[in-house]
Amino acid sequence: MSKRFYIETLGCPKNDVDSDKLIGALLADGMEPTDEASRADLVVVNTCAFIDEARRESIDTILALDEQRIEGSQLVVTGCMAERYGKELAAELPEVDQVAGFGQAFNAVLDGDGPQGSNDAGPVRKLIPVSSTPLPEFDLLNLPRPKSPVPWAYVKIAEGCDRSCGFCAIPSFRGPQRSRDVASIMTEVEQLEAREIVLVAQDLASYGKDRPDEMGAGSIVPLVKAVSDAVDRVRLLYLYPSDLSDELIEVICESGVPYFDLSLQHVSKPLLRRMRRWGDGQRFLDRISDIRDREPEAAFRSNFIVGYPGETEADHDLLLSFVKEAQLDWCGFFSYSREDGTYAADLDGAVDPQLMNERLAELRELQDDITATRRDALIGKTLDVLVDTPGIARSHREAPEIDGVIHVGQNVDVGSFAQVQIADALGPDLVASGVERAALEEAD
Repeated sequence: MSKRFYIETLGCPKNDVDSDKLIGALLADGMEPTDEASRADLVVVNTCAFIDEARRESIDTILALDEQRIEGSQLVVTGCMAERYGKELAAELPEVDQVAGFGQAFNAVLDGDGPQGSNDAGPVRKLIPVSSTPLPEFDLLNLPRPKSPVPWAYVKIAEGCDRSCGFCAIPSFRGPQRSRDVASIMTEVEQLEAREIVLVAQDLASYGKDRPDEMGAGSIVPLVKAVSDAVDRVRLLYLYPSDLSDELIEVICESGVPYFDLSLQHVSKPLLRRMRRWGDGQRFLDRISDIRDREPEAAFRSNFIVGYPGETEADHDLLLSFVKEAQLDWCGFFSYSREDGTYAADLDGAVDPQLMNERLAELRELQDDITATRRDALIGKTLDVLVDTPGIARSHREAPEIDGVIHVGQNVDVGSFAQVQIADALGPDLVASGVERAALEEAD
């Protein structure tokens, strides 16, 4: 009987892509997937290490899955925590059979006879130090992927990052930017057979800069055009504002999905410089206004860090004013997390955690009201939607798994596009005509 595997994925969409690549590799090796860790011969946790909260979640998940797995199975930890803290994980978690860094094959640990067998060799731990060779044994970026089980799919177009943002440790364990060639990306798009492709990377708009002889700066524009020609929708996540060129704005608007996910992080110019970031609130507002002039139906998302070392009350007030004026559709606010090895780790001016939480609550309450108002404004409009699952759809304004959804009738086929009229709003979610609000509220 074929051995079975179970993968638990934590963190961002880029980790989802990595897990899909790992699934493709395990399927090619003859293994079968299972949705229950208690039935798997191989249990894999693809971890996140971006901030302390994510690391705690990763540890909790590892321990919980260790309790669920069957005797004789193998527990493997991979992903960001495995790459960044491999030695520490191996030393502190005897429950784990292998800690596998990026691009390291791990199905070889299955040398027993499955659930009834045993691993006579004992736990296997192959550690890849953070400072090891930058090229993995096999390249997750270019591994094949199985067909997407839903009508949309993430596609990672580059790995790593060349920036040096003060708060971010990602370049230390993901390495420098490595862009894929267009042909490999388009092959993956074809393999997925999805109607919407969501392009992701640590620094999406910088795609191609690391390969000046073959692609160069601005290569994201022809790539978006190529993907847009191949599928019904293409969406971009994580755009650094300084690289949001007129050409890129134009191609996004022409794609039919005018959705702009801008990585702003703050609006106070002095604080942004402390973050080693470009821009300021007025520049951001001007760019947003310019995009809205070109495309009034454009939707916007951004994320902001609250409590970065040195953030003053005046800085916080500037951010509040920006959020009010910008009227973004979606916003995420996150408390600053000190990361060892980053520029900010040694900065003075730490913000008291209680004050940080007060600022977070104030910003989130403000944005919740803005989002609700913007959603209410769509009542009565007719929208083109893609049906993701029975009764659940999205327009161009909603990124999958991140933003709100649109409740539609159960009679609309999954994977199809439909035109629906919006009859109601439930906070971040919309309700199409013919769907009973009372039933939705009861289901919640």
